[in-house]
Amino acid sequence: MAEAALDSVRRALQEFPAAARDLSVSRAVPYLDGPPSPLCFYRDWVCPSRPCIIRNALQHWPALQKWSLSYLRATVGSTEVSVAVTPDGYADAVQGDRFVMPAERRLPMSHVLDVLEGRAQHPGVLYVQKQCSNLPTELPQLLPDIESHVPWASESLGKMPDAVNFWLGEAAAVTSLHKDHYENLYCVVSGEKHFLLHPPSDRPFIPYDLYTPATYQLTEEGTFRVVDEEAMEKVPWIPLDPLAPDLVLYPSYSQAQALHCTVQAGELLYLPALWFHHVQQSHGCIAVNFWYDMEYDLKYSYFQLVDSLTRAAGLD
Repeated sequence: MAEAALDSVRRALQEFPAAARDLSVSRAVPYLDGPPSPLCFYRDWVCPSRPCIIRNALQHWPALQKWSLSYLRATVGSTEVSVAVTPDGYADAVQGDRFVMPAERRLPMSHVLDVLEGRAQHPGVLYVQKQCSNLPTELPQLLPDIESHVPWASESLGKMPDAVNFWLGEAAAVTSLHKDHYENLYCVVSGEKHFLLHPPSDRPFIPYDLYTPATYQLTEEGTFRVVDEEAMEKVPWIPLDPLAPDLVLYPSYSQAQALHCTVQAGELLYLPALWFHHVQQSHGCIAVNFWYDMEYDLKYSYFQLVDSLTRAAGLD
């Protein structure tokens, strides 16, 4: 009887993503021609947890006209920034039986720009991606070129952003599939970003496992070695590459339906909290994102329930 009940739970979980998709998930990420009012943003996008791309939301930012690699060189070239360095462009990702974090280097911005422009070489792939508000803390000279928050979003959400992050990297730098507990307003200033998205309701088809945390270390010879972080607990992470999924290992993923979108310079992506996302970019893409802490409300509790049932039913 217990096994029959467990089979019923598995069937319900496997049917849930399609039902949720039919009710509330668009087949493509919709575009808005301008910023919504705070009320419309909350009613039409935040409450139903629907992503959208908003055009003409950044036109008043000086950054949109100013920010180029040459402008960064002139303005912050001598400033040291935290740079993630990896052998293959995958920072914070599963490699074998490890969850491997990037080597972190403090480098002058001018050196990062030299590498991006082919004037210099550096082992591995570079990505300025340190979160925790690296824009105001590491590059305050750039703050006059943007707004400190997104006013209509701040009013809608009833709070200011928890973090304002600056992103700059090579085309080989990839963000592995994951989710965040933040409402994310992702603003592309130069170049473009390519997002692969899954709604939280796809959780029964998305595999997780626990991995020993480790960090890349860059040797003096310019090679990488993986060093375990023994003091840290195991990390739950998604082992699957959605661009080339191993459907022998993870057959359920074939039932998931990803949304693909490209965010161009001058566009803003609203990415709701708990949406799974995988990100690629054009070479030298410059972006800023605002993280607003999510509300830990009934939607969050429902997601936790689906997550717990997926694990208990052995669907991971």
